[in-house]
Amino acid sequence: MAEVATSASSSANSSARSVSLLVVVDPAARRLDGESVRIAKDVLSAGAAHTKVCLPDGPEEFARALRRRGSRRPVVVGDDSALLRAVALLHRQRELAGCALSVVPVGSALGLARSLGLPTGAVAAARAVLDGAERRLDLLVDDSDGVVLGAVGIPPSPVPVPGQAEAEYDAGTGPGAGPGGPGTVRPWLRTCQSFVRTLASSRPARTVVTPGAAGPARLRVEVDGATLVDLDQPVDAVTVMPGAGGVAVVEVRPLSVGAQASPLTASGRTVTVSGAHFRYRADAVVCGPVGTRTWVAREGAWGLTLPTG
Repeated sequence: MAEVATSASSSANSSARSVSLLVVVDPAARRLDGESVRIAKDVLSAGAAHTKVCLPDGPEEFARALRRRGSRRPVVVGDDSALLRAVALLHRQRELAGCALSVVPVGSALGLARSLGLPTGAVAAARAVLDGAERRLDLLVDDSDGVVLGAVGIPPSPVPVPGQAEAEYDAGTGPGAGPGGPGTVRPWLRTCQSFVRTLASSRPARTVVTPGAAGPARLRVEVDGATLVDLDQPVDAVTVMPGAGGVAVVEVRPLSVGAQASPLTASGRTVTVSGAHFRYRADAVVCGPVGTRTWVAREGAWGLTLPTG
């Protein structure tokens, strides 16, 4: 793993700060868009009092760099998968509460980054790292200690047409759209469908959703112990996502015969799904099969540096 340390004096840059950054550049970002990586490193190095740049060759070195950050503020340069990896690592180390994460989105899968309010241009994103403010965001933690920032989809949604998710965000229909900003609960149906389609585009290349995996299922969905739908009601899809105020928002789409059935919606701190062994998508990763899974909403569990204003 290559490491480069740089310093910026106040005379060279009037915006230089007494902040020390650890910039961890995901290998995929270096391969896909080396120019954006270079621009981000230049802006961060010029704007911070001290910047240490780490160029890990794989997940183990990525994790080691984060563990050894010391008092430096971590900055991840990479796509949605790199962001999710960093949050999961900090969660497993039980260090999310005391660590504000900064991200410069670089790569082809940036739907989650956009939904969280992160700029996707290298200069704007790097400036947001330097000039932005920490915002505490909610997430879901499951009973296997996995974390979810965006959404859980049951069954795993198929891969959308290339460009579909980005078009949704550009049109203002993605989960970050609307007057409430990131983290605000939107109208149920459009938000949940858009979010799951968006996260599907962020899946790792190794993940394959097998034909026939999506379809009607018999599941019991419980929210804070109350049954929202039971095994006698086939469902097309279930979506669980963090909402505002430390609750999980749930949408169940029953199997429709003839006229379209209205979605069932609820919110609560704990959501349990059980039934025949099922697979699900948690953000960018397909998981399972499992017979039961419980997600607990955690309010303000992680910090992300976002643009001010």
